[in-house]
Amino acid sequence: MLYGREDELVQLAGLTDQVRGGMSAALVLRGEAGIGKSSLLAHLERTAQDMTVLRAVGVEPESELAFAALLQLLRPVAHHVDALPEPQARALEAALGHGGTWQGDRFLTGLAVLSLLAEAAAERPVLCLLDDAHWMDTPSAQALLFAARRLAAEGVALVFAARDEGFDAAGLRELRPGHLGRAEAGLLLDALGVDPARRQRIIEGAGGNPLALTEFAAGDDIALAPVVPLAAPDRVLASFRTRISALPDRTRTMLLLAAADAQAGLAQLLAAAQQLHVGPGDLTEAESRRLIEVTGESVRFRHPLIRSAVYQSAPLASRVAVHRALAETAPTADGGALHRAAATLGPDETVAVAVEAVGDRARARGGFAAAANLYRQAARLTPTPTARAVRLISAAWSAHRAGTAALAGELAEEAGHLAAADREGRIGRAEAAHVRALALFEQDGTSEAVRLLIDAAPDAPAQGPQMMRSAAFYAWHSNDLGMLHHCAAVLARQRDRHPIGRAVQGLDRVAAGDFGQGLPLLSGLLDDTERVDQHRRLSETDRDDHDSRTHAITGGLLLGDDMLLRRVTEAEAARCRQQGVVGRLPFLLSVLGRLQVYAGEHQEAVATIAEAKELARAAGLHKRLTQLNHVVARIAAIEGDEIRVGALARPGPAVDGSHGLAALILLDLGLGRYEEVLRRIHEAERQGAWHSMALILACTDAVEAAVRLGDKDRAERAAQRFASWAAASGRPWARATALRVEALLTQDLSLFERAVQTHHDDASHGGRPFEQARTQLVYGEALRRSRRSAQAGVQLRAAAATFDRLGATPWAERARGELRATGTSPAAAQADACPPATILLTPQELQVVRLAATGLPSREIAAQLFLSPRTVEYHLYKAYPKLGVTSRRELAELDLHD
Repeated sequence: MLYGREDELVQLAGLTDQVRGGMSAALVLRGEAGIGKSSLLAHLERTAQDMTVLRAVGVEPESELAFAALLQLLRPVAHHVDALPEPQARALEAALGHGGTWQGDRFLTGLAVLSLLAEAAAERPVLCLLDDAHWMDTPSAQALLFAARRLAAEGVALVFAARDEGFDAAGLRELRPGHLGRAEAGLLLDALGVDPARRQRIIEGAGGNPLALTEFAAGDDIALAPVVPLAAPDRVLASFRTRISALPDRTRTMLLLAAADAQAGLAQLLAAAQQLHVGPGDLTEAESRRLIEVTGESVRFRHPLIRSAVYQSAPLASRVAVHRALAETAPTADGGALHRAAATLGPDETVAVAVEAVGDRARARGGFAAAANLYRQAARLTPTPTARAVRLISAAWSAHRAGTAALAGELAEEAGHLAAADREGRIGRAEAAHVRALALFEQDGTSEAVRLLIDAAPDAPAQGPQMMRSAAFYAWHSNDLGMLHHCAAVLARQRDRHPIGRAVQGLDRVAAGDFGQGLPLLSGLLDDTERVDQHRRLSETDRDDHDSRTHAITGGLLLGDDMLLRRVTEAEAARCRQQGVVGRLPFLLSVLGRLQVYAGEHQEAVATIAEAKELARAAGLHKRLTQLNHVVARIAAIEGDEIRVGALARPGPAVDGSHGLAALILLDLGLGRYEEVLRRIHEAERQGAWHSMALILACTDAVEAAVRLGDKDRAERAAQRFASWAAASGRPWARATALRVEALLTQDLSLFERAVQTHHDDASHGGRPFEQARTQLVYGEALRRSRRSAQAGVQLRAAAATFDRLGATPWAERARGELRATGTSPAAAQADACPPATILLTPQELQVVRLAATGLPSREIAAQLFLSPRTVEYHLYKAYPKLGVTSRRELAELDLHD
């Protein structure tokens, strides 16, 4: 019986009921050792006889073995791997050691886990119980957490039990079992038959910790002596050490063998025991004292703290002897190498080579976090500084691929110090600087990353140009235009013919305000990317190609060619979806969402950004969230929603922060706060961040605010900058907007008319409806002031209708106010159409129904959206009544776009 756990049991019952109903859930049981997490998992297992229960236990000695916990958990359902999409199947087979080499990014295995569990749940609900998750190997933990954050309607539950430190499960619901009160503790001790004379001391010493209560009740009172103030788990650990120290030497040796290899079978333990002249009979006393349980296949400790007490209390010589014996009898090369490493007290190249080989195998299976730790361990065993630096660099690259930027930077810095002491280590220093710079960029240390890359590039003839190109793009993002210019000059002297080299020249020219020279270089890169993509199979993958396309898309944001950029971005996003390259999608979707906002597809943009944010959170790419929030902030600014803009927009001097600033500028303009617009524009000018596309576009806002305030000089400066960019861009919407800006300065009605006509001509190519409506609005205002009310009404009604469709309330009200001034009823300007039915859908429902309307089956939709087929069907089931349809065939007949 579980005492004092009524609330926890109710919540766990609700979780299993939810799963039986076809929904999914993830939960973390969090608390100190002995608080009862394992007991709650055991209760869940007892009450889930109608489910497929999968179990895994994290053990400290296995934390370096890539995917050890995942293999434990999924072994009973691994036969479902044949039903997975091919990229996911390959990734999971590689991770579980079933053959093949891992490809993709580090999140692909997590997608495969989600799909596999969903397949298993098609037969009966699945309950995954993961005890001691803080000791799981990192690749397993990353994969399982990614799957947990993507669960929806599969009939799957993932329940992790973990201590407070060592298991970051941000975003998952937590349940923290509390300490038992005196009454509950008393009931437990009554059930254990404790002498009333000892009850009070036990209750006070245990501090409400159930394991402490149980152990103190079974033992003597030594652990309760208040010699040193210890927490209850530490008192329990001390109690276990005391009990272990009282065992015979031979018994302690057998226990140490079992503690040093948690997954060793009984046969292997006995083979190793033979080398140490002990045997199975030496386990009898430990069994009788309830420290272990021996089955026909294994030796299990009754609690992880007992294992810790056995290993920690053993002398160093005993631990070395035990690991040597286990190394000799290990059934796998990986296990043998790790035991030899544990038995090695100083540098040993032979052992280092063996551990490095374990790291190579982990990396080949996609276990980058484990590989990083193994390479670092191999480096510690390496006698020579040069070879040690090489292995540390391998560790740093693996840590980078695992997404642990802080560890990657730390390892690269250590490698750099070693390489610096080696006169022949120039290449090593450069590579260490390269990976450290990547880590610094992820940690917002962009300026230092730029300096490192520039300083180290001359020492790396092969990598140097690539490092300079990375430095240039980092300098662009951090607004370090001096460093950007330096990179461009160096690449020019090197006659760098790589397309990205030309893009650096383009960025440098744009930053200097020379749009005429800069934009064609960037446009050529985007054109080249599309041309190559047209001759490439969608399924082909290459990391360098992904990087090149990402750089091309980054530069393409400056062109204003929405249709070309959208084609390239959608093609790259489709490729990433097909290949399971999850980590790049948040960036690509942020670009696509921005283009959808420009196209007036606000509902689609919200759906796109919602997916990107879910993927970014699931993948731990928290740095992307600010960038994604800025896309939605622009929609909120158009709508005049000051609260949402304030929550989403975080302005800053760098390129990424400029999008938040631009949203605030647009909000202020829409609300008529013209002085605030110019104050923010002045701040952007002072910080020199005008080279970003967000602030180039904000020049038009500055012109309008300055004109209304009568500040002609500032209006002309902003107008000139935008006109220079628009002329180089050559896009019709840009030319139309430039004409609007010029007309605002001159109040020349013919310029307004030309602007409206240019927008109209561009509408068939997508255009930017919000910009067109703004042009119609100011043209209508100018016509009204010229007493041409009928013509003004035409423009103002068109503007109001577009603003209404976009939800741009302040702008629509402004248009209707002008209409009233012309003598036209504002009601005449209301959009005739009712809101689209899709307005009732959630972002994910909208994505699903649009794909389903094209005829795609649920399995293919699931693969594209990184969901399970059952979740796709669930979203369709929820969407049908909102849309007034009952089948996919009827979906195809609906207009599902804004």
